[in-house]
Amino acid sequence: MTRAPAPPQPKPTRRMRGFEPASGLLQDRIRMAGEKRGFAVTRLLTHWTEVAGEDLARVTRPVKVGYGAREGLGATLTVLVPSAHAPLVQMQLPALKQRVNACYGYAAINRIVLTQTAPSGFAEGQAAFDPAPKAAKPADPVVRARAAEAAAGVRDEGLRTALETLAQNFLSRSKA
Repeated sequence: MTRAPAPPQPKPTRRMRGFEPASGLLQDRIRMAGEKRGFAVTRLLTHWTEVAGEDLARVTRPVKVGYGAREGLGATLTVLVPSAHAPLVQMQLPALKQRVNACYGYAAINRIVLTQTAPSGFAEGQAAFDPAPKAAKPADPVVRARAAEAAAGVRDEGLRTALETLAQNFLSRSKA
């Protein structure tokens, strides 16, 4: 009897020279971790803020996508949410389902299930939710006037606004 030929050895991936983007180094690991939890599209995990919206993303985290036999077509997305915010998130589920399906490009998600938890998640520090962003301090009128004076000669509105913001940040920094 003859033996079957050995399977071909996979070629080692060649790394780029110089600096590599961090996203390229982590892409395979993120994809493998996402596939273990049912996420065929890892963009749902990595860009959750853009998919769900800033307000919902602050209080929710996608946990897994499950494909059950009883549910027919479509999958179930399980979302982690603090119990205090669950009623508000429950009211926004139809809009969230539309956004998630837009991320997939088709009606991949049939229903969304909320799992209520403490603000720190099931295990300490594993699913910490983002705090609300701090309100920006109002700029000093003197600093604002000096920044507007510095960018007064620029005709392009977008560039002038960017230069004014840069000048305000520069003039309002601490001198220490």
